[in-house]
Amino acid sequence: MKTSFKVLNFVLLFIMISSCDMNQVSKPSPKKVPFELTQHNDRRIDNYYWIRDDERNDPEVIEYLESENAYADAWFKSKHDYKSEIVTELIAQVPDEEISFPVKNGDFKYFRKIQKNDQLPKYFRTDAANKTVMYLDPNIKLRNQKYYSIGSVSPSPDNNLIAFTEDNNGRRQYDIKFLNPITLDIRNPKIDDASGNIIWSKNNKHIVYLKKDPETLISNSVYVHTIGTSSSKDKLIYQEIDPEYNIDISRSKSKKFVYINVEATNDNEIYLVDLDDPIAKPMLFLKRSTNHLYYLEHVDGESFYVRTNKNAPNFKVLKVNSLSQIDLKNADVIVEHNENIFISDFLSLKDTLILEIRENGLPEIEIIDISNQQRNRLEYANNAYNVFLNSNNISDQNGFYFNYSSLTSPSSIYYYNFLTNKQEIKWEKNISLYDKKNYVDDRFFIEARDGVKVPVMTLRHKDTSPQNAPILFYGYGSYGISQEARFRETLIPLLNRGFIFAVINIRGGGEMGKHWYENGRMFNKMNTFYDFNDGVREVLKKGLGDPKNVFAQGGSAGGLLMGAIINLEPKLYKGILSGVPFVDVLTTMSDPSIPLTTFEYDEWGNPNNKDEYLYMKRYSPYDNIKELNYPAVFVTSSLFDSQVQYFEPAKYVPKLRDYSQSKNPILMKMNLIGGHGGLSGKINQFNEVAEEYNFIINLLE
Repeated sequence: MKTSFKVLNFVLLFIMISSCDMNQVSKPSPKKVPFELTQHNDRRIDNYYWIRDDERNDPEVIEYLESENAYADAWFKSKHDYKSEIVTELIAQVPDEEISFPVKNGDFKYFRKIQKNDQLPKYFRTDAANKTVMYLDPNIKLRNQKYYSIGSVSPSPDNNLIAFTEDNNGRRQYDIKFLNPITLDIRNPKIDDASGNIIWSKNNKHIVYLKKDPETLISNSVYVHTIGTSSSKDKLIYQEIDPEYNIDISRSKSKKFVYINVEATNDNEIYLVDLDDPIAKPMLFLKRSTNHLYYLEHVDGESFYVRTNKNAPNFKVLKVNSLSQIDLKNADVIVEHNENIFISDFLSLKDTLILEIRENGLPEIEIIDISNQQRNRLEYANNAYNVFLNSNNISDQNGFYFNYSSLTSPSSIYYYNFLTNKQEIKWEKNISLYDKKNYVDDRFFIEARDGVKVPVMTLRHKDTSPQNAPILFYGYGSYGISQEARFRETLIPLLNRGFIFAVINIRGGGEMGKHWYENGRMFNKMNTFYDFNDGVREVLKKGLGDPKNVFAQGGSAGGLLMGAIINLEPKLYKGILSGVPFVDVLTTMSDPSIPLTTFEYDEWGNPNNKDEYLYMKRYSPYDNIKELNYPAVFVTSSLFDSQVQYFEPAKYVPKLRDYSQSKNPILMKMNLIGGHGGLSGKINQFNEVAEEYNFIINLLE
C-alpha cells in the first residue's frame, strides 16, 4: 500500500510538471497580413502569405518557425516519451556492421560499410589483389555541420579518380569534387551547383553532368567538364528552354552512350552523347511529339531497343537497326502491347530481353528468349512483394541481378543464371532481432464508390488482434509512382506495439498500369482522395482496425493527400502524420518562380487555364480548410526543402488551427536545416520517425 501511494504521488508530480511545461509555451499565433490573390475573377485572401521568404533568413519568419518547434516540443514533453524507447529499438535492429552489395568497375569493387552508431555509410574499394581501402567518410563532415549528404559516387574507368557529389544543406544543389583514391586528396577545382548523375568519358578525361536553373531548380543544362580545368571552361552541350521539361542523364548498359532524356509528364525526347567524343554535338534520337514517351537501350552498333507508348499506353518494345533512318512505324516489334501488363523497364543481354512489368498491381520480372519468343516469369514465395532489375547489370553477363523484398522479407539481391535457369541470393539486409515468422501480411481489393477495385496491403504482428488494433494507413497516389509491398524496417516498433499498417494503392499511382495514373491526375484527381477514404472505410468493415483509432500518413504529394482527406472526412481519423506536405496547390502552381512548378503543369494543371484552376481549387488543402472538427495533425518539414517549399506547411498549420473546431493538437516541427528527406544521417532519421510514432501512440484511446 505504501509503495502504491509513492507511485501515485510520482505520477501526479509528473503530470503537474508536464502540464506546467506545456502551459509555459503559448500556442504560436503568427500575425495575419491579408494578401489578395486574384485569377479568373476569383479572389482569395491569404493571411499567412508573408511567411514566404525565398532567402530563408528573415528573422521574423525564423522566430515563428522556432516558436512552432518549441510548442511541439512542449506537447511531447507533456506526454509519455515513446520516442526514446523507439529510437533505442531501431538502433538495436541495426547490426554491428552492414556492408552493401559491391559494384564492379574494372578490377575494383566499390561498396559502402556502416557501423551500428554511424550516421552515414563509409565508402570503400577493393582491388584485384584483394586490398581494401576506405576512401571517403562523410561522418567526419557531418560531425562539424548540421547537414551533409553524398549524392552520387562515380569512379573513372581507369579507377584513378573518383568523382562524387555533396549537399551541405538539403537543397539538392550539389558540388562535384574529385578524389585521388591513392593519396585521398581532393583535387581542385570543384564544380558548384550540379545535379544528378556523373558520367565519365571512356578516356577518363571528361565528365558529363547536369545543372539546374537557380530559381526554378529544374535540371535544364548538360555540361562537359575537362578534368583538371576550371569549371568556367566547361562546355554546354545541351540546354532546354521550355520550363515544362526536366532533364536527366544516364549511361547505356553498353557504356557507349550517355542518354540525355528531356522529359515532361506526357512526352520526351532523347539525345545521344558518344562517350568516345563527349564534346561533340549530341544526336537527337527521335524528336518529342504529343503524348509520346520512349526510352532506349543500346544493343550494338546502331541497333537500339525502344520502349515506347506510341499507340501503346502500357508500352511495347521495338528494335531500330539504323540511326540514319529511325522510323518506329516500320521498326521490328519485339514485345507487343498488352492492355493488362505495363512494361516499366527492360534489360538487354545477348539474345535475351528481361522485362520489368506490372500485372494486377504487382511487379514481375519476365525473361524472353528473342529467338523463339519463349517466356519465363520468375516466381516468389510471398503473395505481395517488390521486385525490380538491379542497376548493377551490364551487357555482357550470363545472367542478371534483381532486387527483392516483401512486407515481411528484408531487401535482398539475387542473381539469375541463364545457364542453370536458377536464381541465387547474393546479398541480404540484416535486421537484428527480427523474425519474419512473427508478422502477418495480406493483400486484397476493396471497391471504391465508383465500382473500381483498389488494391490494399496490410501488415501486423501475429499476436495482434485485428479487430481491436489501432491502424495506420499510408498513401501517395501521384506522378504514376507505385507504392510497393516493400520491407520497411522502421515499422517494426510500431507493429510490436499492436498497430496494423495498411497501404492503399490509390489512383494517381502506377500500380495498375497507365490508366491507373491517368485516372488520378488533372481532372481526375478527386479519385485519389475518394479512393483513400473509401479504402479506409472498407478495411474497417472487414474487421481490420479499431474505428476509434484510425491514423493516416503521407509525405510530399502524399501530404496533399492527407490535407484533402481530412477536409473531406475529418471524423474518419484520429490522427494524421503529414510530411513535407504539398498543401498550397493553387498558389504554388500559379507562381512559375517557385521551384519545379512549370514542370508539373500536366500533373496538377496550369492555373492560367480557368477550368484547370477551378478544378485544383476543389481539392487544394489550404483553400478548403473549413470550420470542422479536425483530427490531431503532426506536420514535419525542412527549411531547405527543394521539392515542397517550407512556407506551404508553415502557412497551413496556423490556418488549420484557426478553423479547427476540435481541441485536438495541431503541431509542426520544422528542421531549420535539411531537405525533402529531412535530416541526414541514419540515427537522425530514426529520431524523426520515432517522433511521428510518438505522436500517434500518445493519441490512442
